[in-house]
Amino acid sequence: MDQIKVLLVDDQLILLDGLKAILETDKEISVTGIAANGEDAISAVRQNIPDVVLMDIRMPGINGVECTRLIKESWPQIEVLMLTTFNDEEYILDALKNGACGYLLKDINGEKLLQAVKDAKKGDTILPSKIAVKIAGCIKEKPLSREERLKETLGLSEREAEMAVMLSQGFNNKQIASALFISEGTVKNYISSIYRKLGIEDRTMAALKITKIIE
Repeated sequence: MDQIKVLLVDDQLILLDGLKAILETDKEISVTGIAANGEDAISAVRQNIPDVVLMDIRMPGINGVECTRLIKESWPQIEVLMLTTFNDEEYILDALKNGACGYLLKDINGEKLLQAVKDAKKGDTILPSKIAVKIAGCIKEKPLSREERLKETLGLSEREAEMAVMLSQGFNNKQIASALFISEGTVKNYISSIYRKLGIEDRTMAALKITKIIE
């Protein structure tokens, strides 16, 4: 069985030494590179493509979120696990959106660290319960978009919600069709469905009701 190749990226050298020492206690894992910042991490990946990257978030120059994006764009097969402190919640969603497969708190114990690396290699998502709570809080606090409010309030589909917003802004069927690259007939069918869900058959009244929901 091939060893799991791991690249460590952190600007705190003491932490790097500790992580390396823990990982090398497991015969299934090999630390193939160490980098102190995002630029060095990209170079290290080019020289010896790892299976898993343990990536610090806060670093000078290219931070961990941006570095993750760059790595995943060029090497999508590499799994990136973010190393974070409990107070880095503002970066959590950004890193996940940019391809990170999960998070590890920097106070993780050795046994859990080894298992997290193995799970990441298998393609699992790694989210400690404390981090999961943070993500749930961020999502809950994020205001709903206009389309999301319409979908939630009226039960509109994604496309219907998109058209409903345009309808409320005064777009006619021809303009909606042109903007969305679909036929006027298709737009008419969607608008009819929106009317049914609103319980209204008048375009002006429909626009007013939609506006009240999204404002």
